[in-house]
Amino acid sequence: MSEGNPVSELDWTWLKLPHVEAGNRIGIFGGSFNPPHSGHRLVAITALKRLGLDQIWWLVTPGNPLKSHSDLAPLDLRLRETRALADHPRMKVTAFEKVLGSPYTAKTVMSLRVMRPSVRFVWVMGADNLASFHHWQDWRAIVGSVPIAVVDRPGASLSMMSSPMAKAFEKYRLPEEQAAMLPDLQPPVWTFLHSPLDRTSSTDLRLTKIGV
Repeated sequence: MSEGNPVSELDWTWLKLPHVEAGNRIGIFGGSFNPPHSGHRLVAITALKRLGLDQIWWLVTPGNPLKSHSDLAPLDLRLRETRALADHPRMKVTAFEKVLGSPYTAKTVMSLRVMRPSVRFVWVMGADNLASFHHWQDWRAIVGSVPIAVVDRPGASLSMMSSPMAKAFEKYRLPEEQAAMLPDLQPPVWTFLHSPLDRTSSTDLRLTKIGV
């Protein structure tokens, strides 16, 4: 961190990676969480249970490079709200990307694998992100470096298989009934998990808050 950008004691508690043991299966659930909501928690719970994860880390990003930051709440606020929502002994909250100084998932995944080589990571995301996944920086490298679990979200099921990522890596899709194997497999490999649907969205919550 630069001297002009000091980090408070509270911030340091968010910047550390959660404790893990060798061989642990860890789901990385990244997002702006602006704000976090019940739909996010449903994605996390689904991944935690269906993939047999030891933990799921909510990776709260300083800001999504593909989205406007004009209505982005302060990072500390989003972290506190996420921790309140992720009230589960196997859910942890971190702002590790602030340490990296990069909002790009490719760098995050690479860094985590270097720092925790004995951990089996899985990237977890809602299916509503799949349509734009090919716009992520080095998206093919992400698929080639970590198993990916895509969890159903309202309106995403029918368009999911038409996304460029799904088409490009169709032959690497793991059948849903074998999803518990995902953390143990070498990438590229991904699976799609159906789940009950929660139509809550961060956009709707922000608009409601300002009375639109």
